[in-house]
Amino acid sequence: MRVSDLWRTLFRVGVGAFWLYFASQKWPPRGVGWMQDLIQRAAGVNPIPGLHEFLAQVVAPNWFWFALAQAVGETVVGVLLVLGLASRKAAVLGFLLALNLALVVAFEAPDFGLRWLYYLAVLVNAELIFVEPGSIALGRLKSVPAWLRD
Repeated sequence: MRVSDLWRTLFRVGVGAFWLYFASQKWPPRGVGWMQDLIQRAAGVNPIPGLHEFLAQVVAPNWFWFALAQAVGETVVGVLLVLGLASRKAAVLGFLLALNLALVVAFEAPDFGLRWLYYLAVLVNAELIFVEPGSIALGRLKSVPAWLRD
């Protein structure tokens, strides 16, 4: 095994662990209830025209379903990336989830420097779309269905 293959494996698993960590903040017993204030506050501080109105009129009143979708998406991305199944498809979903956080939640961060952490998550997930998943990935097994392979 080459060092570059090992690095890609560790990178993919690390990003998957990142998503699982943040997904676990929304699992029972804590649940998604703590996100209500965050989601409703995001509509008030978001400066992007169109997105601001969408957050205020659609997302905030239906905060529970959007929070649940975020939690499920983060969990799916995390599990798939850690296992190395459908890694590129999971990375696309991770990219969209990170973009959502960067365009919505990042504006709530009081420290401008902290906002860059959300932008970094977008770049990290974008990188996974374009690289091989590494040599240690279940998606490399011949017995895995084609839609779960890269």
